[in-house]
Amino acid sequence: MPASPAFFVKMNKFILGIKVGMSQIFKEDGTVVPVTLVQIKPNTVVQIKTTEKDGYQSVQLGIGTKKKLTKPQKGHMKNLGNFAVLKEFKTTAAMPAGRQEYKQGDILEASVFAEGEKVKVTGTTKGKGFQGVVKRHGFRGMPASHGHHSVMRHGGSIGQRFPQHTLPGMRMPGRMGDNRLTVRGLTVVKVDAEKGIIAIKGAVPGNNGSIVQIMTQ
Repeated sequence: MPASPAFFVKMNKFILGIKVGMSQIFKEDGTVVPVTLVQIKPNTVVQIKTTEKDGYQSVQLGIGTKKKLTKPQKGHMKNLGNFAVLKEFKTTAAMPAGRQEYKQGDILEASVFAEGEKVKVTGTTKGKGFQGVVKRHGFRGMPASHGHHSVMRHGGSIGQRFPQHTLPGMRMPGRMGDNRLTVRGLTVVKVDAEKGIIAIKGAVPGNNGSIVQIMTQ
Protein backbone atom coordinates (compact mmCIF):
# COMPACT_ATOMS: atom_id res chain seq x y z
CA MET A 1 0.00 0.00 0.00
CA PRO A 2 1.18 3.60 -0.55
CA ALA A 3 3.54 5.14 1.97
CA SER A 4 2.01 8.59 1.64
CA PRO A 5 -1.10 9.79 -0.26
CA ALA A 6 0.93 12.71 -1.62
CA PHE A 7 2.95 10.41 -3.88
CA PHE A 8 -0.03 8.87 -5.66
CA VAL A 9 -3.01 9.83 -7.72
CA LYS A 10 -6.20 8.42 -6.24
CA MET A 11 -6.89 5.00 -7.78
CA ASN A 12 -10.13 3.18 -8.29
CA LYS A 13 -10.99 0.55 -5.67
CA PHE A 14 -12.16 -2.97 -6.47
CA ILE A 15 -12.69 -6.34 -4.82
CA LEU A 16 -14.36 -9.71 -5.40
CA GLY A 17 -17.08 -10.91 -3.06
CA ILE A 18 -19.79 -13.53 -2.60
CA LYS A 19 -23.43 -12.42 -2.55
CA VAL A 20 -25.04 -13.59 0.70
CA GLY A 21 -28.56 -12.20 0.32
CA MET A 22 -30.73 -9.22 1.18
CA SER A 23 -31.41 -7.74 4.59
CA GLN A 24 -32.32 -4.38 6.10
CA ILE A 25 -30.64 -1.83 8.32
CA PHE A 26 -32.44 0.60 10.63
CA LYS A 27 -31.09 4.12 10.91
CA GLU A 28 -31.19 6.16 14.10
CA ASP A 29 -34.33 7.99 12.92
CA GLY A 30 -36.08 4.65 12.29
CA THR A 31 -35.70 4.70 8.52
CA VAL A 32 -35.36 1.24 6.98
CA VAL A 33 -32.61 0.79 4.38
CA PRO A 34 -32.80 -2.36 2.18
CA VAL A 35 -29.30 -3.74 1.68
CA THR A 36 -27.54 -6.62 -0.02
CA LEU A 37 -24.89 -8.36 2.07
CA VAL A 38 -21.68 -9.32 0.29
CA GLN A 39 -19.12 -11.54 2.02
CA ILE A 40 -15.54 -10.52 1.31
CA LYS A 41 -13.00 -13.30 1.62
CA PRO A 42 -9.29 -12.35 1.35
CA ASN A 43 -8.48 -11.29 -2.21
CA THR A 44 -4.90 -11.98 -3.28
CA VAL A 45 -3.11 -9.87 -5.89
CA VAL A 46 -1.94 -12.49 -8.42
CA GLN A 47 -0.66 -10.32 -11.25
CA ILE A 48 0.06 -6.66 -11.98
CA LYS A 49 0.16 -5.30 -15.52
CA THR A 50 1.87 -2.02 -16.37
CA THR A 51 1.68 0.38 -19.29
CA GLU A 52 5.36 -0.04 -20.07
CA LYS A 53 5.19 -3.84 -20.35
CA ASP A 54 1.59 -4.67 -21.26
CA GLY A 55 0.22 -1.46 -22.77
CA TYR A 56 -2.28 -0.83 -19.98
CA GLN A 57 -2.53 -0.94 -16.19
CA SER A 58 -4.46 -3.61 -14.32
CA VAL A 59 -4.49 -5.73 -11.19
CA GLN A 60 -5.59 -9.38 -11.18
CA LEU A 61 -7.23 -10.71 -8.02
CA GLY A 62 -7.81 -14.32 -7.03
CA ILE A 63 -10.23 -15.88 -4.52
CA GLY A 64 -11.48 -19.32 -3.63
CA THR A 65 -9.73 -22.68 -3.80
CA LYS A 66 -9.46 -25.10 -6.71
CA LYS A 67 -8.37 -28.70 -6.15
CA LYS A 68 -6.44 -29.26 -9.37
CA LEU A 69 -4.43 -26.80 -11.43
CA THR A 70 -2.67 -27.21 -14.75
CA LYS A 71 1.05 -26.50 -15.00
CA PRO A 72 0.47 -23.14 -16.74
CA GLN A 73 -1.96 -22.16 -13.98
CA LYS A 74 0.53 -23.13 -11.28
CA GLY A 75 3.22 -21.09 -12.99
CA HIS A 76 0.93 -18.10 -13.30
CA MET A 77 -0.14 -18.15 -9.64
CA LYS A 78 3.46 -18.61 -8.41
CA ASN A 79 2.57 -20.56 -5.24
CA LEU A 80 0.25 -17.78 -4.03
CA GLY A 81 -2.65 -20.23 -3.85
CA ASN A 82 -4.95 -22.51 -5.86
CA PHE A 83 -7.48 -19.83 -6.76
CA ALA A 84 -10.80 -20.88 -8.23
CA VAL A 85 -11.66 -17.41 -9.58
CA LEU A 86 -9.34 -14.88 -11.22
CA LYS A 87 -10.52 -11.43 -12.27
CA GLU A 88 -8.61 -8.54 -13.78
CA PHE A 89 -9.45 -4.94 -12.89
CA LYS A 90 -8.12 -2.04 -14.91
CA THR A 91 -6.56 0.79 -12.93
CA THR A 92 -7.04 4.32 -14.20
CA ALA A 93 -4.55 6.44 -12.25
CA ALA A 94 -1.02 6.86 -13.56
CA MET A 95 1.63 5.91 -11.02
CA PRO A 96 4.85 7.93 -10.73
CA ALA A 97 7.91 6.17 -12.14
CA GLY A 98 9.13 3.33 -9.95
CA ARG A 99 6.07 3.32 -7.69
CA GLN A 100 3.01 1.06 -7.58
CA GLU A 101 -0.16 1.02 -5.52
CA TYR A 102 -0.23 -2.79 -5.26
CA LYS A 103 2.35 -5.53 -5.36
CA GLN A 104 2.05 -9.25 -6.03
CA GLY A 105 0.90 -11.18 -2.97
CA ASP A 106 -0.97 -8.28 -1.34
CA ILE A 107 -4.22 -9.18 0.43
CA LEU A 108 -7.35 -7.04 -0.03
CA GLU A 109 -10.17 -7.23 2.51
CA ALA A 110 -13.51 -5.54 3.20
CA SER A 111 -11.75 -2.56 4.81
CA VAL A 112 -10.78 -1.41 1.28
CA PHE A 113 -14.19 0.32 1.09
CA ALA A 114 -15.65 2.87 3.47
CA GLU A 115 -19.22 3.72 4.41
CA GLY A 116 -20.86 6.22 2.10
CA GLU A 117 -18.81 5.39 -1.00
CA LYS A 118 -20.56 5.13 -4.37
CA VAL A 119 -19.91 1.79 -6.09
CA LYS A 120 -20.99 -0.27 -9.07
CA VAL A 121 -21.54 -4.02 -8.77
CA THR A 122 -21.18 -6.53 -11.60
CA GLY A 123 -22.57 -10.06 -11.50
CA THR A 124 -24.33 -12.75 -13.52
CA THR A 125 -28.11 -12.45 -13.42
CA LYS A 126 -30.34 -15.35 -12.43
CA GLY A 127 -31.02 -17.77 -15.27
CA LYS A 128 -34.72 -18.18 -16.12
CA GLY A 129 -34.38 -20.76 -18.87
CA PHE A 130 -36.40 -20.65 -22.11
CA GLN A 131 -39.29 -18.20 -21.66
CA GLY A 132 -42.14 -16.85 -23.75
CA VAL A 133 -42.77 -13.28 -24.81
CA VAL A 134 -45.08 -12.46 -21.88
CA LYS A 135 -42.44 -13.17 -19.25
CA ARG A 136 -39.40 -12.24 -21.33
CA HIS A 137 -40.62 -8.99 -22.92
CA GLY A 138 -43.75 -8.08 -20.98
CA PHE A 139 -46.25 -8.71 -23.80
CA ARG A 140 -49.89 -8.37 -22.83
CA GLY A 141 -50.96 -11.54 -24.64
CA MET A 142 -54.17 -12.32 -26.51
CA PRO A 143 -57.67 -11.66 -25.16
CA ALA A 144 -59.15 -14.42 -23.02
CA SER A 145 -62.45 -14.46 -24.93
CA HIS A 146 -63.99 -14.18 -28.42
CA GLY A 147 -62.61 -17.43 -29.76
CA HIS A 148 -58.96 -17.11 -28.70
CA HIS A 149 -58.43 -20.74 -27.83
CA SER A 150 -55.15 -21.64 -26.06
CA VAL A 151 -53.28 -18.64 -27.46
CA MET A 152 -53.55 -16.22 -24.54
CA ARG A 153 -49.75 -16.09 -24.02
CA HIS A 154 -48.74 -16.27 -27.69
CA GLY A 155 -46.72 -13.55 -29.36
CA GLY A 156 -48.89 -13.27 -32.45
CA SER A 157 -47.77 -12.52 -35.99
CA ILE A 158 -44.25 -11.18 -36.52
CA GLY A 159 -45.37 -9.51 -39.77
CA GLN A 160 -42.45 -10.41 -42.02
CA ARG A 161 -43.88 -10.27 -45.58
CA PHE A 162 -40.81 -8.32 -46.69
CA PRO A 163 -37.86 -9.00 -46.69
CA GLN A 164 -39.03 -12.60 -46.11
CA HIS A 165 -36.88 -13.22 -43.05
CA THR A 166 -36.98 -12.33 -39.38
CA LEU A 167 -35.24 -9.03 -38.67
CA PRO A 168 -32.53 -8.85 -35.99
CA GLY A 169 -33.82 -7.68 -32.63
CA MET A 170 -37.33 -9.07 -33.07
CA ARG A 171 -38.82 -9.73 -29.64
CA MET A 172 -39.52 -13.44 -29.54
CA PRO A 173 -39.31 -16.35 -27.08
CA GLY A 174 -35.83 -17.40 -26.03
CA ARG A 175 -33.39 -17.87 -23.19
CA MET A 176 -33.80 -15.35 -20.40
CA GLY A 177 -31.29 -14.26 -17.78
CA ASP A 178 -27.78 -15.63 -17.15
CA ASN A 179 -26.23 -12.40 -18.47
CA ARG A 180 -23.51 -10.13 -17.13
CA LEU A 181 -25.06 -7.02 -15.59
CA THR A 182 -23.59 -3.96 -13.88
CA VAL A 183 -25.72 -1.95 -11.45
CA ARG A 184 -24.41 1.57 -10.92
CA GLY A 185 -25.08 4.25 -8.34
CA LEU A 186 -25.16 1.96 -5.30
CA THR A 187 -23.99 3.12 -1.87
CA VAL A 188 -21.95 1.28 0.76
CA VAL A 189 -24.07 1.53 3.89
CA LYS A 190 -21.95 -0.47 6.33
CA VAL A 191 -18.58 -2.24 6.39
CA ASP A 192 -17.91 -4.96 8.98
CA ALA A 193 -14.19 -5.56 8.61
CA GLU A 194 -14.06 -8.25 11.33
CA LYS A 195 -16.73 -10.44 9.72
CA GLY A 196 -15.76 -9.46 6.18
CA ILE A 197 -19.23 -8.18 5.26
CA ILE A 198 -20.12 -5.18 3.09
CA ALA A 199 -23.74 -3.97 3.13
CA ILE A 200 -24.73 -2.23 -0.12
CA LYS A 201 -27.95 -0.25 -0.45
CA GLY A 202 -30.27 -1.83 -3.00
CA ALA A 203 -30.22 -5.06 -4.99
CA VAL A 204 -27.24 -6.47 -6.87
CA PRO A 205 -27.41 -9.03 -9.71
CA GLY A 206 -26.92 -12.75 -9.21
CA ASN A 207 -27.99 -15.71 -7.11
CA ASN A 208 -27.05 -16.00 -3.47
CA GLY A 209 -23.59 -17.55 -3.35
CA SER A 210 -22.50 -16.12 -6.72
CA ILE A 211 -19.35 -14.09 -7.29
CA VAL A 212 -19.79 -10.32 -7.68
CA GLN A 213 -17.35 -7.52 -8.46
CA ILE A 214 -17.49 -4.32 -6.42
CA MET A 215 -15.81 -1.24 -7.91
CA THR A 216 -15.84 2.47 -7.23
CA GLN A 217 -17.29 4.63 -9.97
